[in-house]
Amino acid sequence: MTRGEILVADDDASIRTVVAQALSRAGYEVRTTGAAATLWRWVQSGEGDLVVTDVVMPDENAFELLPRIKKLRPELPIIVMSAQNTFMTAIRASERGAYDYLPKPFDLKELVGIVGRAMAEPRKRPEDDHHDEIEGMPLVGRSPAMQEIYRSLARLMQTDLTVMINGESGTGKELVARALHDYGKRKKGPFVAVNMAAIPRDLIESELFGHEKGAFTGANQRSAGRFEQAEGGTLFLDEIGDMPMEAQTRLLRVLQQGEYTTVGGRTPIKTNVRIIAATNKDLRILIQQGLFREDLYFRLNVVPLRLPPLRERAEDIPDLVHHFFKVAASEGLPQKYIDQAALDRMKKYRWPGNIRELENLIRRLAALHPQEVISDQLVEAELEHEIRQAEPGGDKGSAAAAPSQELFDGQTLSSSVELHLAKLFRDYGDQLPPPGLYHRIIREIEIPLVSAALAATRGNQIKAAELLGLNRNTLRKKVNDLDIRLMRSPR
Repeated sequence: MTRGEILVADDDASIRTVVAQALSRAGYEVRTTGAAATLWRWVQSGEGDLVVTDVVMPDENAFELLPRIKKLRPELPIIVMSAQNTFMTAIRASERGAYDYLPKPFDLKELVGIVGRAMAEPRKRPEDDHHDEIEGMPLVGRSPAMQEIYRSLARLMQTDLTVMINGESGTGKELVARALHDYGKRKKGPFVAVNMAAIPRDLIESELFGHEKGAFTGANQRSAGRFEQAEGGTLFLDEIGDMPMEAQTRLLRVLQQGEYTTVGGRTPIKTNVRIIAATNKDLRILIQQGLFREDLYFRLNVVPLRLPPLRERAEDIPDLVHHFFKVAASEGLPQKYIDQAALDRMKKYRWPGNIRELENLIRRLAALHPQEVISDQLVEAELEHEIRQAEPGGDKGSAAAAPSQELFDGQTLSSSVELHLAKLFRDYGDQLPPPGLYHRIIREIEIPLVSAALAATRGNQIKAAELLGLNRNTLRKKVNDLDIRLMRSPR
């Protein structure tokens, strides 16, 4: 007894064969075809319990066929395969009623697993409304890491689930949030973004929930908060790890009860917004430190999405470079092209600033260099400048006097170390550096790290030791051994 009949459509005979073999071994009866017309005839005849189809067929595109299939047999699950691995492919598959989307090449075990889930829980989906052809590409990249993001987004588009986006600075967290909004069920409503790190901590509650006239000094009139502005749409809370505890408590109430009160107000206000949060920090560590509520974390982390750093998707760099050059040209900058050697150089760079750093580089190359074709020498020179800026003392003046709190972010510190090591090995060429590299690097990292901790605490060694996780006596010894100048604490 078979587990059901699967209809497989693909113009590539080898793919039809391996898919049919894998599904047959799993206990399914399989029929294969290389034509969309044959697949449509089978569906019309009531055959098949599930469809697996490629997008590009010789006689008809599957995206044109899917609406007809869903209208005739809305309960029939359809799995779409495609070598056109873009964000819009995943979105079109979801919009046209596909049960799931698989980018080629894919793991046969994954396909069998998806088929099993679809057969065990057949879904009846309503016929999709007609959608205008979507212009533009909100997300760029064809790497396996981005394919997973596309598939997750396609599944989330028509839901109101709360999403937590985690990724290093510059990975495009707001772009993903906007894509969820712009192609989702709330696209006709407002998209409101607020960066927790950019608002003074004592004003965050007023910024989010609004305030009444006279609620505090300077509140001369009632002011609407971001929740009110986002009503019916999406509220994107960026850098959620920087939200103070008082505001966290208010936000938790919104997520639990669907209502809030303005600062100085007494009447609860019902709210209808979708929450998307983002952070470049590990919130679990903040929870351990008592800086983030655990119950709020679980309310926000309903669907976690991790955005990969650019160094984990280097194969996407050519697509991103061409995209940013086109954007620059559309804004009035000269049209530029890039040679393969330059792209190869970019793929080897670590990109501590991720996509934002790449975009800034492309804009500089388009604006400042007269050459129409960008060479690897130009790219090398620009990247050398980036490395020098990241080195200790590279930006003369402010770094030593008032280090940024970003120094204590693990990702930023890790990127700085990577840049330093890359320069060190490049300076020695084919020769290895002299012995003692470990202690040399540790010493060079310790000096700015301890200095930054002391500066951040205005010379308070007790607080600096606590910040670094050191015993006070250990810190005092390091200060003496490293000959670090102390900043006097204000009386």
